[in-house]
Amino acid sequence: MKTFNKAEYERISILDKQKYIKLIKDKFERSLAEKLSLIRVTAPLIVTRESGLQDDLSGIERKVAFDLGKNGKTVEIVQSLAKWKRYALGRYNIPVGSGIYTDMTAIRRDDKMDETHSVYVDQWDWEKPIERKDRTTEYLKDTVKKIVAAIADTAEYVSENGFKAQKIEREPCFITAQDLEDEYPDKTPKEREYLIAKEKRTVFIIGIGGDLKSGAPHDLRAPDYDDWSLNGDLLVFSDVLSDALEISSMGIRVDEKSLMSQLEKSGHTERLAYDFHRSVLKGELPLSIGGGIGQSRLCQLILKRAHVGEVQSSYWDEENLSYAEKNGIELL
Repeated sequence: MKTFNKAEYERISILDKQKYIKLIKDKFERSLAEKLSLIRVTAPLIVTRESGLQDDLSGIERKVAFDLGKNGKTVEIVQSLAKWKRYALGRYNIPVGSGIYTDMTAIRRDDKMDETHSVYVDQWDWEKPIERKDRTTEYLKDTVKKIVAAIADTAEYVSENGFKAQKIEREPCFITAQDLEDEYPDKTPKEREYLIAKEKRTVFIIGIGGDLKSGAPHDLRAPDYDDWSLNGDLLVFSDVLSDALEISSMGIRVDEKSLMSQLEKSGHTERLAYDFHRSVLKGELPLSIGGGIGQSRLCQLILKRAHVGEVQSSYWDEENLSYAEKNGIELL
C-alpha cells in the first residue's frame, strides 16, 4: 500500500462524508446529463451468458454466475454495461444528439483491493448514438472536454459548499498511447501515466487495446465494444495520492469492420455466435460512443480521500483494514 500526502488530507467525519458524497453525485449527474444531452434509464444487474451482453473486460476476469429458475438457467452479474447500453439505444429509439445514462453497479471478483480499487463497482454508464461521420478522434475529444467540464464544475460546487475540493484542470491534455510510449520508452504504462498526469494534471490517453510498437498494448481492452483506435482513459492527478487516478474509460464503439478485425487479432471469433455480435455485423445496432465514470472514484478524487473505502461501502481484506487503521482512515 502506498503512503499518501497528509498535507493535502483533511479529516472529515463519516456523516459529513456521506453528505458530500450525495452533493457530488447529484451535482455531477445533473451536469453530465445536461452537457451530453442524456436521459436517465434503468439497467440490468444480471444478464444471460448466451445474450453476449456481458462485458468481458480484458478477457481474463471471472464472472460471478449462478443458476435461476426451474431449468437452472445460468446468469451472470454484469461487469459493465458497454454492450447493453448500445442495445438499449436501438430499443428505446434514442435519436442522434441525445443519449442515455444509468447508475451501474457490478461485481468484479478478480479486481485487486487497494487505495483505488474495489471488487464492488459503481459508476455512471452512458451511451449516445452517432452518425458514421462522427467516428473520429475530434468527436471523441469534444466529448471528453464536456465530461471534464462537468467534473470541474462539480469540484467547484463542493468548494462553494464548505469543503476545499481537489482543483481540476479544465483543459485536458490529449496524447496517444503510442506517443506516450515513444516519450517514455523505458517506463511501464503505469509509470508513463504517472509522469504525464503529474505534468498535465488532466490527461486523456487515446488508443488503448491494440498493440503498440513495443508489441504490447498500453492496457488490455475487450475486443468487442470499444474501437481500439478511437477510445481512451481519462486520468486526473490526485493531490492526496500523488498519483494518476483513472476517472473514466470510454470510446467510440466498434462498427462491423473494427469488430471483425479486433476479434481476429484477439483470437475471439467464437463470439460471432452471440446475438450482440451478429447484430453489430449486420448493422442492426446504432453506431455509438459511450463510457463509464466511476462514482466512488470521482468522490475520492474531489474529496481528496486517501482510500476509496472512505467513500464506498465494500468488502476489504486484512491488508486494507490494517492500512486504514494504521493511518487513521475511517472506511465506510
